[in-house]
Amino acid sequence: MKYTIDIANKSLGRVASEAASMLMGKKLTDYKRNAVAPVEVHISNASQVKISSKKLNDTVFKHHTGYRGNLKEVSMERFIKEKGYKELLRKTVYGMLPTNKLRSQMIKNLHITE
Repeated sequence: MKYTIDIANKSLGRVASEAASMLMGKKLTDYKRNAVAPVEVHISNASQVKISSKKLNDTVFKHHTGYRGNLKEVSMERFIKEKGYKELLRKTVYGMLPTNKLRSQMIKNLHITE
């Protein structure tokens, strides 16, 4: 089953939660928690997503390199400049999927175009 979402002037979190729900297969009648749903989600106009200016500056993405004292922090504004809206949306949806072995398989069914 294929779903298409046009996110022009829609909120980032609302679109991401809708896409995550579709990727898990919750909109299907034969929903199974322990199986990857045969669903593809296509998201278009990723660069036209609505993000407030406060969220651009206040939201911080963190990751640790593994070495002592190397906690890296990047604001959302800088993240968009470096990696783009496509990666921002993928990261947001990935965070809303359940943390289990099926997570990486589900995210492969997400296709984003700017």
